[in-house]
Amino acid sequence: MRECGKILATIFEGLKKELRPGMTGIEADAWVEQEIKRLGAEATYKTSEVGFPNVICISVNDQVVHGVPTDEPFQAGDVVGFDLVIAYKGMKTDSAFTTVIGEDPKGAVKHLVSQTERSLFAGIDAIKGDGTHIGDISAAVETVLAKANLGIVRELVGHGVGQEMHMPPEVPNYGEKGSGPILHAGDTIAIEPMASLGDERVRGPLEDGWTFATRDGSLSAHFEHTVLITKNGAEILTTL
Repeated sequence: MRECGKILATIFEGLKKELRPGMTGIEADAWVEQEIKRLGAEATYKTSEVGFPNVICISVNDQVVHGVPTDEPFQAGDVVGFDLVIAYKGMKTDSAFTTVIGEDPKGAVKHLVSQTERSLFAGIDAIKGDGTHIGDISAAVETVLAKANLGIVRELVGHGVGQEMHMPPEVPNYGEKGSGPILHAGDTIAIEPMASLGDERVRGPLEDGWTFATRDGSLSAHFEHTVLITKNGAEILTTL
C-alpha cells in the first residue's frame, strides 16, 4: 500500500501541472489512465467490479463526488475535485483533491478549499495510534468545518481501504470523540471531508447514475488521503 500510495501521489502531482482552462474532463481522464499504466498500477474505478465508465471521478463546482468526466471544457475559476483509486500488487489506495482551474482561489472559494483541506489534516492529527476511536477523527473534522461555517456533507463518508476500495469501518465527517469503532495499528482508512458553501444536503446519483451534487447548487470541495494507523500515530500513504 505504501508503494501504491506513492504512485497515486505521483499521478496527482503530474495532473495538477496538466490542468488548464479549455481542458476537458475526458482529456484529464485519458492523461491519468496513461499514467496509471506507465507506472504499473491498475485503475480501480474502471473495472467490471465497480463499473464506473472512467478511471477518475471529476466533480465540477456544485458536484460533490463521483462526477463522470465529460467533454465540457474547464473554465477559469471552476472548482474541480479529482478522486482516484488505484491498485498495485493487489492492494488499493484512495485519494482526492480540489483545485481552482487557471487561477488562485479568492474570497469564499479560497475559504471553502483551504478549510476543507485543513479539516482533513485535523482528522489525521486526531489519530493517536492504536486505540483511536473513529469518533475522534470525525469530531476533529467537524470542528474545523463547523468553525468555518461550511456545510458538512453527512450523507457520504470515508471508509476502510486496502484489499477492497470500500471496507469497514465508515468514517463520517461529524461525530463525538470517544465514540465509534476502535482503530488498531495496521488498519488503513480513507478520510475524506466533503463540504459546501451552502446547504449540507446532497442530491444524487444524478442522471449519469453516479454524480452527487449539492442540493442548493452551492460550490463544494473534497479532500482525501489513505492513512495507516501506527502504534503511536498515523502515516499518510498517499503523499510523496
